Amino acid sequence: MNRLSPFNIVSLTLGFAFLYIPMLILVIYSFNGGRLVTVWSGFSTKWYGELFQNEAFLDAALVTLKVAVISSTIAAVLGTMAAYVLVRGGRFLGRTLFSGMIYAPLVMPEVITGLSLLLLFIGIGLDRGVLTIVLAHTTFAMCYVSVVVSSRLVTFDRSLEEAALDLGATPFETFRLVTLPIIAPAVISGWLLAFTLSLDDLVIASFTSGPSSTTLPIKIYSAVRLGVSPEINALSTIMIGIVAVGVITASLVSKQQLIRAKRDEQEAARTE
Repeated sequence: MNRLSPFNIVSLTLGFAFLYIPMLILVIYSFNGGRLVTVWSGFSTKWYGELFQNEAFLDAALVTLKVAVISSTIAAVLGTMAAYVLVRGGRFLGRTLFSGMIYAPLVMPEVITGLSLLLLFIGIGLDRGVLTIVLAHTTFAMCYVSVVVSSRLVTFDRSLEEAALDLGATPFETFRLVTLPIIAPAVISGWLLAFTLSLDDLVIASFTSGPSSTTLPIKIYSAVRLGVSPEINALSTIMIGIVAVGVITASLVSKQQLIRAKRDEQEAARTE
């Protein structure tokens, strides 16, 4: 096993420090008793209490969670279907165009994506609101789900599907009972990635949101322009906690799914 060199250790330390020290400082100062966010005035949780009494932030948080859950769920379904077609569909007419359309949002600047979607919604006469944000987030999130699920399907042992088909299962039953449980960790990971991207999006949401559908990132950005308040620190800490719990839960679920899938494959090999 290769040991980490001192240069690699220093690089990793500096990299993690650059990423996580600002978030740690934000979390610490969310419990600051004073209004100045850079001067420690004693431990207090009063800003969390004031945050939960701020209807503007609560309404924006509700819209954001609603959009994130709906868009990530639709993106997980469509992204899984697209990945299955790309990996198992073989060569078909229009495959290159289809693949390019799936992966284009990965390299497309968010400003271009948001502006094009805005022009589309204006062209078809669709009023901007929660629906337009959901459609926009689904558009760019499904490509991430497709990448994650495709990587799992490529390494998938197809002999399990062939055995199910030989035993009389239909293609749909094979996918539901054999394929889907095995690729479930990748689907869950894709869903969480799409959820995080939707929760964090500012640029695309600013183009596709309406007056009555302000998301939390837009609300925070508007508030920060007038000065950082302790309530924003408290809100950001809660968001960090939600994402951290989701990532840890997904990691545990994925680990259990992989262990179960590996055990099932070993049992199937012993049976043969």
